[in-house]
Amino acid sequence: MTAQLRSATAEDADAIGRIYAPFVENTVISFETDPPTDSAIATRIEGTTERYPWLVAEFENVVGYAYAGPHRKREAYRWSVDVSVYVTPAYHRCGIARTLYTALFAILREQGFLNAYAGIALPNRASTEFHESMGFEPVGTYHDVGYKGGEWHDVRWYEKPLGERSTEPEPPTRFPDLDTRTVERALDAGGSLLE
Repeated sequence: MTAQLRSATAEDADAIGRIYAPFVENTVISFETDPPTDSAIATRIEGTTERYPWLVAEFENVVGYAYAGPHRKREAYRWSVDVSVYVTPAYHRCGIARTLYTALFAILREQGFLNAYAGIALPNRASTEFHESMGFEPVGTYHDVGYKGGEWHDVRWYEKPLGERSTEPEPPTRFPDLDTRTVERALDAGGSLLE
């Protein structure tokens, strides 16, 4: 199985929405309660990719996506990102999420980000095991922080180091400012996991 990895564009909004909507409507994996419109997703993609990567995996169609965003807004947090990955259920356990994260982390390292964080609504054994297999370690739990589906849910936070600390770190590079070949190498590194 060979997936093509590439940067997401606003034109992917419909495909991304079809993947994401069932997670919103039928699970507590996302704490959104209404699926965003295609227009809202396109706006999210455009806003995210001004600074951070948003990737898609496709065969004939988009089957998964992963992206990074700010961990917090204050300037001292700028070396840290929150990350998410979603894969259409027909392609679960096929290596798509691993492929997307591998490429995403390679790009984030090239940008100069040092920490990746993921918040997982509990219970979600598949996601916690997957993130741990990708090198994330739990750092804490927000108890009863979200109410959805008639129940209160905890969120466990995980962290993954991406790079070495410096006493005078350079600000991370914006995603559009990365060299195209650097991005292509990261995408190839992720995609090679499925060959």
